[in-house]
Amino acid sequence: MEEAKRLRILDAATKVFVKQGYKDASIDEIAQLADVAKGTVYLACESKADLFYQAVHLDLKAWGAQISRFVDPRMAASEIIAKMAQNGPVYLAEHPLTRGLFSGAHYGLLPDWTERFEQLRTLGRADVAEVIRMGIRAGEFRADLDVEECAAILQDLTHAGYTLYGDRWAQ
Repeated sequence: MEEAKRLRILDAATKVFVKQGYKDASIDEIAQLADVAKGTVYLACESKADLFYQAVHLDLKAWGAQISRFVDPRMAASEIIAKMAQNGPVYLAEHPLTRGLFSGAHYGLLPDWTERFEQLRTLGRADVAEVIRMGIRAGEFRADLDVEECAAILQDLTHAGYTLYGDRWAQ
């Protein structure tokens, strides 16, 4: 399948999942919005659950690309993390699929996919972990930090701030 068509299907799926929710979303509606046949949707995915996972993954990759632009080895790691923290609530406000990933909402939708969604959460904090490592190498942060644990905490704080304050935190 050509990549442009696959991305059109994933874009349509994202819109339908956001509007209808996972349970009420239908492959027929996704196909119609993507302007493809229903069978073509199944060429892009194994199932509705797989399509949902791919949509979340694509959304998370887009955020990762956006966050990666903040990583500049000439800047202090604390400044980079501050920029990432400022961007997080804005992105979460505009991307409910990623917000649902970090809130754990997707776990309840697809209990058999918990491990796969946790892998996405880990992927989502990879840039933060790398910036923490940069700070350790530069002597800005303590050398004995558990990098992955710190990155997970920062990830959770970003989501907690959004959960508590909603779009107001993103301003």
